[in-house]
Amino acid sequence: MHEWESPDYEPSLPVSEKSNPLTRDIDQASPGRIVRMLQSCDAEMFLKGTGSTYKMLLSDKVMKTMMGVAEEVEVILKEPLDSLVVLSGCGTSGRLAFLVASGFNNMLKEVNHSEVYEYIIAGGDRALFSSQEAPEDDPHLGMLCLKKACEGKKRVLFIGISCGLSAPFVAGQLDFCLRHLEVFTPVLLGFNPAHQARNEPVRGCPFTFLNVVQRMQALAKSRRAFLINPSVGPEAISGSSRMKGGSATKMLLEVILCAAHAAVFSHEAATHQAILQHLRAYEKSVAVTYSHSTAIAGLVAAAGQSLLSKKHVCYLGWGSLAVLGLIDASECEPTFGAAQGDIQGFISGGYRALNNNEGSIALMGPQFCISHKDFLLHVLPSLDDQDTVILIYNDTDNIAEVMNIAYRVREKMSNLYAIYHQADGDDAGLHEEINRLYKSTLTLSWPLPTFGKIQHMWELSTKLVLNAVSTGAHILKGKVYQNHMIDLQVTNSKLYRRATRLIQKLSGHPEAQCEEALLKVIYKLDRLPEDIISCHMTTHTASGMERTKVVPLTLVSLLTGCSFDDAKSHLDQEPIIRKAVEACLQSRPRYEIKQQI
Repeated sequence: MHEWESPDYEPSLPVSEKSNPLTRDIDQASPGRIVRMLQSCDAEMFLKGTGSTYKMLLSDKVMKTMMGVAEEVEVILKEPLDSLVVLSGCGTSGRLAFLVASGFNNMLKEVNHSEVYEYIIAGGDRALFSSQEAPEDDPHLGMLCLKKACEGKKRVLFIGISCGLSAPFVAGQLDFCLRHLEVFTPVLLGFNPAHQARNEPVRGCPFTFLNVVQRMQALAKSRRAFLINPSVGPEAISGSSRMKGGSATKMLLEVILCAAHAAVFSHEAATHQAILQHLRAYEKSVAVTYSHSTAIAGLVAAAGQSLLSKKHVCYLGWGSLAVLGLIDASECEPTFGAAQGDIQGFISGGYRALNNNEGSIALMGPQFCISHKDFLLHVLPSLDDQDTVILIYNDTDNIAEVMNIAYRVREKMSNLYAIYHQADGDDAGLHEEINRLYKSTLTLSWPLPTFGKIQHMWELSTKLVLNAVSTGAHILKGKVYQNHMIDLQVTNSKLYRRATRLIQKLSGHPEAQCEEALLKVIYKLDRLPEDIISCHMTTHTASGMERTKVVPLTLVSLLTGCSFDDAKSHLDQEPIIRKAVEACLQSRPRYEIKQQI
């Protein structure tokens, strides 16, 4: 049994919010050690779970449920008229819903089959590239989005993704499905045990997420609802479900849909053994990726140095690998309190290649300008040798176009890197000329998979590498304390609760005192009037949208007893909390250290 599996380990927290014992001192690790720690955490996704407290990814029960969902998809593929498979989620979950739905619709186009997949993301297509956290708290909005997507459909398989079994947006959609079982078959995908689903009232609704889960469990016996909720272990950075939660989401969805496609188009019935072997293929792709840990660490070091220098990291990609760059970049602002543009993603062909529901939304602001042309016109001119640019592509992409971009970048700066995927047996010599333009190339060679598509393996590998780059770079910048995100934005109920728990854990103060200190920072007050204290949490999170460094400021105030203004002044001079606290105590010697930093 792993330490986090013990009932005595952080017992008040669901698995997805626990801290991982493997990464307790990741904030003090070198780039190489950061990557090794991430590798150990990702390996936990494939634990067998014999004698485990929790149901694991490779357990028989999980694979049996996956087979059941695959059979439901198979029915829709055979009878697509007036039928739909909807994938929905918030944040990373919604972005992966888009990636998977788009990819499998493209597969259907290749065999002249009508498209049956649709995605929903809380906040609409803006949320594909930027933080739109508030809609996650709106179950009524979730229900309305689902109704609109399924208008006129007579059979809908709905897959709601909520890694922590907590998002009200998804709860509202699942509740709607449960009230209309004549049309909908609901599926919930997440990574906590059912009893750890959020059991707090949802504003304006008569149910909690736990209520929804319990109703689905009752229907699961008759296969009128499905619950896929293996544990994959705590995240490397506590609560950052964009990492293992996102990777496991991608794998599970693709295995289910690939099994359904194989049954319909290749007449290969989904079996327990086939599901298991497909998951094992993903496990091998994780191992292949981390076999290049030294090269990944080099990318982490380069990106970290750029962020430390207050410069930028840019991902330029092609096809679905570019989408993963866009996804990774979009997650940095809410996760680490990163500034807009610190890490940016761009895709060849822009919105034409993306093919999202709303089409081009570039007029909404510069963060929505995502084409290579946008990069060349508006971003590249301001870059220099302290910035980092990473090209992401594979052997089926237009190498002449890649080379042209590489030449353009090198005319302006030298800090250019590449992540390149190729099938085994390709002639690497063809790329010698372009490789001379890079400081280094992470080349990943892949055998053709027995199960699934090689593109899916390239995508998962790219996700792991980019997660390591952005996470490692922010660790090196001081955005992580122990293995906790300490500069997260408090923009919805999930993040508000996470912030309060984190402040309590790191300060050692009572929960009520921690929440009071948090509200003082949100409202920039040293004393809270009663009308603010009595406000609903949604009022606090609305104000939190306008604030940065909320958790760091709260911690400095609590650990030193200083005012909001003093805490802000010290953090402005020294963004790393440990050092800011020391500076504050030295400047105000009458304060006593209340907690060892």
